[in-house]
Amino acid sequence: MTPLRGELVRLRARIETDVPVLHDELHDDVAGESRGSMRPWRPIAPGGDASPFRVREPSQEWAAFSVVELATGTLAGIASLWGIDAHNRLAHLGVALRPDFRGKGLGTDVVRVLCHYGFVVLGLHRLQIDTLADNRAMITAAERVGFTREGTLRQMAWVMGERLDCVLYGMLAGEWRT
Repeated sequence: MTPLRGELVRLRARIETDVPVLHDELHDDVAGESRGSMRPWRPIAPGGDASPFRVREPSQEWAAFSVVELATGTLAGIASLWGIDAHNRLAHLGVALRPDFRGKGLGTDVVRVLCHYGFVVLGLHRLQIDTLADNRAMITAAERVGFTREGTLRQMAWVMGERLDCVLYGMLAGEWRT
């Protein structure tokens, strides 16, 4: 595996033509966006300063990627390491796939590639996944890649009118297997 390529996907920098597709299929899905971000949905302009999908310069605290399905060369979603803490050598991991690309194993492959990037390329010591307790897709991907469930934050998230639990998964560099 090259640093940003798995068996099913590759990660690349976001480009302008990705923005309207991601905005339409990820942000404009109000329930999905609210669950994924665990923040209240607000209308935003595609590519505007408030857009999480806009093309921007790299940051020390955040590495944002577009996910491309290798078989078709098609934009499949987004992936990121966020909350990168260079001093403590840790980061959080996030993935969101377009509806047509869910359920095909791409999410697990994206998590593997992000782990390679975080542990091998950035030299991080710990990666963490925070997700809603009913997010079976992310939980399955985390467990398949080897993350350890570390706990539950009871009723941590307010999503679309209800309180939901959040689960934490962690992996240390020494536990990572390529």
